Amino acid sequence: MTFFTRLDPVKEMTGVTFPILMFLVCGIIILTISRIFLCIWQKDRVSNVQGWKRIFISGLRMDIVSMCYLLILPCLITPLVIGVPYLSQIWLIILSVWITFGLWLLVYMEAATPFFIKEYDVRPNRFFVEYLIYPKEVMSMMWTGYKLELALGLIISLITLYFGWNFSNYLVQDLQAPSWYWRPIIALCTVALCILGARSTLGHRAINPSMIAFSHDNLMNDLPLNSSYSVLYAMKLMRKIVDSSTIYPTMKTDDIIRTIQDNSQLTVAAFTQPLLPTLAYHQASTTGKRKNIVILLQESLGARFVGGLGGLPLTPNLDKLMQESWNLTRLYATGTRSIRGIEAVTTGFFPTPANAVVKLPKSQNNFYSIAQTLKAENYHTQFIYAGESHFDNMKGFLLGNGFVDIQDLPTFHNPEFIGSWGACDEDLYNKAHEQFSLLTEQDKPFFSLVFTTTNHSPYDYPQGKIEPYNQPSATRENTVKYSDFALGQFLEQAKKSDYWDDTIFVLVADHDSRAYGDQIVPIDCFHIPAVIFGGGVAAHEDNRLASQLDLPPTLLSMAGISANHPMMGHDLTKDVAEHKQRAVMQYHNNFAWLNNDNHAIVFQPNKGIMTFHYDPTSHILIPSELPDDEIKTANAFALWGSLSYKQDFYQWNKIESVPHNISQ
Repeated sequence: MTFFTRLDPVKEMTGVTFPILMFLVCGIIILTISRIFLCIWQKDRVSNVQGWKRIFISGLRMDIVSMCYLLILPCLITPLVIGVPYLSQIWLIILSVWITFGLWLLVYMEAATPFFIKEYDVRPNRFFVEYLIYPKEVMSMMWTGYKLELALGLIISLITLYFGWNFSNYLVQDLQAPSWYWRPIIALCTVALCILGARSTLGHRAINPSMIAFSHDNLMNDLPLNSSYSVLYAMKLMRKIVDSSTIYPTMKTDDIIRTIQDNSQLTVAAFTQPLLPTLAYHQASTTGKRKNIVILLQESLGARFVGGLGGLPLTPNLDKLMQESWNLTRLYATGTRSIRGIEAVTTGFFPTPANAVVKLPKSQNNFYSIAQTLKAENYHTQFIYAGESHFDNMKGFLLGNGFVDIQDLPTFHNPEFIGSWGACDEDLYNKAHEQFSLLTEQDKPFFSLVFTTTNHSPYDYPQGKIEPYNQPSATRENTVKYSDFALGQFLEQAKKSDYWDDTIFVLVADHDSRAYGDQIVPIDCFHIPAVIFGGGVAAHEDNRLASQLDLPPTLLSMAGISANHPMMGHDLTKDVAEHKQRAVMQYHNNFAWLNNDNHAIVFQPNKGIMTFHYDPTSHILIPSELPDDEIKTANAFALWGSLSYKQDFYQWNKIESVPHNISQ
């Protein structure tokens, strides 16, 4: 207690505010030390944006904000109850717990930050919270691949709790109770100071992360925050659905709709339903017998891992398939999460700064997906997944929106290998082949979404199947190579099967493994493989700019399904005017639009519009002036998803009730 007793003069001077003041000072010291280490770790990026001064000044401001939020309740109660019999003893115990927990939260979140940055290139945010919803899967993953991180977290937590408890006990001992008439004044003044500190401004709106953003580099904008604030702010946003019109430049609804319609492959006259402004009849390009549809959704397979797209030499089977099939060389993902990929390839819904529709409340049923259309056309609609399908609400969303059959891990019989996220990709493809063969025997047309799991940290897969690309064996590169090996085995089976000639397959990634870097939106990290193959699909290298959003309408067209639907993706079996080719990307709260001329337009929350030329070789965004009509188009695309969700433009019962071929 020698060190603690050195603080006795301060305790005598500050009285009942002593524990509050010491908690504030300790919190700021902890957060500042963490920020120093993070900045040293990322010193090159900090220097590139000339961010040393900005990060630490804004960081101190945000740390004060965070601590003031933690102190409002203690500031209110402590002056009022200290010295009051019974109440004083009870509150001092609560205050000790409060301070101890607060110190632990600050230390633990900062300790977890480097590991999160390595994975997502930002401080802990909404993803951190969402993973906590699924403790079984996450703990299995952590135990398998992150034992050191778990051990460090436990050790740091125990040390923090031990010292925090001893320190807090000293802070609350022998506090001098103020006179009764001073108590409400002290409480009122300290609470007022905390509220002012938490708001950090006298303006109409309290401070938020966008007010201190200063760079194109998202991580640099995050370093002035602290991770406790970042996570709690994300939780606040999760309680409400973020509407893009509240954070991006606004447009009139009629202008948004007309711009979206103008950028489709159809004439404006094809859109005849004012209450469903993107609903139109789409004539399939294929005639004759209808085809089955299979989407092979690949976990975290960015173009950087695909040899056929100029990446690492890890995918010989996929590279060969690209040579034999319709190969979309310039297709981009809409986001960085699996549920964003599922949203794109099953519903064609534009990404928004809110969560993917897989997890939003209004889209849990009666929401359009191609499974709705195919189910109405008497297709058997199924989801095949080698893990627990409830993860990320996939099962609930899919069953509520046209899928009737879920084949997940509990339905697998004697899988060869089970890792943290489920059975291996060989087991998954064997299950898929079994299902496709069975449905073909029953003469049922089918639509199947097959989602792989192996290429996900902690990168566990059956050993002895491949020659490792690098060491240790549990790396992203080796799981990519193994997943490609499993794909090759499936292709051999499928080509010999009864369903091959009657099925349109598309292999596409859900997203890249990581999106990172010092660009406001790292466009190269959204480049993914997409290959369409199956019976009758001719080999073709397609260099048009495309998006995941273009796949569902293309698949319907290739399968011979003419139907009304609201999707604004292009049918790639038909011509797409060069000025209408585009990709859209949601990167955290930033939205990017890219066109065929490599013009890129980026929208940040409550910031000005940013316009660039994208260099596809260096992957750098070069500031550039762009035409007003392109900015208007990009703005409409950025706003369309939220508007469509809010106005129920994707409601299936409304779509279903419109007669087919209504536009002709």
